[in-house]
Amino acid sequence: MDTTVTLVEGAVEGRRGRGGRRGTISWKGIPFAAPPVGSRRWQAPEPVTPWPGVLECFDYGPAPVQEKLFTARATGKFHPRSEDCLTVNVFAPATKSATPRPVMVFNYGGAYILGGTSTPIYDGSYLARNRDVIVVTVNYRFGPLGFIDLSDYSTDERRFDSNVGLRDMVAGLEWVQRNIAAFGGDPDRVTVFGESAGGSAVITLLSTPAAEGLFSRAISQSPAPSLIVSKENARVFADEFVRLIADPTRRSGPERTEGPLDPAEVARIVDGASAQTLLRIGNKMLGFARGAELSDPMPFAPTVDGDYLPQSPIDAARDGRTHRVPLIIGNNKDEGELFARFWNILPDTAHALVGVDDPEIKMELELLYPGKRDQVRLAADATFWEPTIRFAGYHGAHSPTYAYRYDYAPAVLNASGIGATHATELLAVFGIYRDPIGLPLAAAGSWRSSHRITATMQSNWTWFARTGVPSPSWPRYSPDDRRVMILDDPTRVERDPDGARREAWARVHVPAAEMVEAAR
Repeated sequence: MDTTVTLVEGAVEGRRGRGGRRGTISWKGIPFAAPPVGSRRWQAPEPVTPWPGVLECFDYGPAPVQEKLFTARATGKFHPRSEDCLTVNVFAPATKSATPRPVMVFNYGGAYILGGTSTPIYDGSYLARNRDVIVVTVNYRFGPLGFIDLSDYSTDERRFDSNVGLRDMVAGLEWVQRNIAAFGGDPDRVTVFGESAGGSAVITLLSTPAAEGLFSRAISQSPAPSLIVSKENARVFADEFVRLIADPTRRSGPERTEGPLDPAEVARIVDGASAQTLLRIGNKMLGFARGAELSDPMPFAPTVDGDYLPQSPIDAARDGRTHRVPLIIGNNKDEGELFARFWNILPDTAHALVGVDDPEIKMELELLYPGKRDQVRLAADATFWEPTIRFAGYHGAHSPTYAYRYDYAPAVLNASGIGATHATELLAVFGIYRDPIGLPLAAAGSWRSSHRITATMQSNWTWFARTGVPSPSWPRYSPDDRRVMILDDPTRVERDPDGARREAWARVHVPAAEMVEAAR
């Protein structure tokens, strides 16, 4: 392939991979929308201005605004941050193909408050070369700049759009439809995939009308399906956000005791704040959300605004309104260990059981999670696993759905008790066990097994991208038999793993009539 490619917006030049990435070409930092700065803050992404000549795309564009610590690319090396962050990266095999290649578009995780495509684990070179696909990674806005909903304060002079981070993801997929054929990709075989908040983004895109037709398959890794914000809570978060910018010393609860804010004053306050001020206030908002104990514990996530996102993903799936595309969806066996040890954002037992009103069901759940480590699993199941398996059942009613549990962990993680925790499957999906980042984990007693799990994950993910079926041996998921692929070394299929826990949670969330119908 030539390293120079002509897009709708202009020509771009990439670089050939070296060393372990030999046999690939990457184009990094391609702008897919106009810079969302100035009056474009909190507005839907707009078309990028075409550029003259050839744009050198040799390095990632700036990371979205976040704490510097989260942009680390190596020891002591951090990636630049900027509001001007709407870029994509393309990784492709260096050889031409006789037929267009499948395309895999990745959305990163980070609880909608951190992340970026420059994170080394998201390098798409190995996956593209090993499995002959095109990999695209997309930067999107998050935190207050991506997911605070100020739309109630819109005026003719100053418009605020809802869900601008979600709109960025849709704009990235539109860019793929316009341009991916120039890289040898097939716009009719686009798989959107993501992990954690990126996995949540995938099922949100499945529920977003504007995303219909932009992808033909979806893979959701470790989503938190309830990571959304209701319109009611979004109003509380927006009001507090503006007032905190005006008075950072403010202390308040969820009750709104002041009069409504004037839209012109809101525009003056938020437009006049620097990106660093917004980041600082965003951190305060995380504390406010924890203390306020609203039904949505995170202030920054897609808002169910009734318009751009009409329903929550769970409700859309239940009502048969998710897009009709095949889906892989699942969780990791030890999902919660990462959070218990390094980033304590999961609910404690009391909060995980909020909404469990039946004392018999609550007692049953407590008995199913008896030990200290089980309390971590309880929080992770409530956040990740239970709503994920529920979503799988709903979506599977109209589209092929394949459920998994990722059990593989290298020896060093098993010995430490971390096991197959949140995000560890990314090492296999992106082939990072042979990269300097993942090499220590593989070399410490897991050299061969890490190679096999990488082959397993990449084979299933890319065969699904090609055909819509991950493997002949991977059965569809349905409430009739609940067959789940256990992704380990070797793989196996289990029927309704952790069925007793699933049934107990089902009695909490699923109406009695549905339970009777499902049992028939």
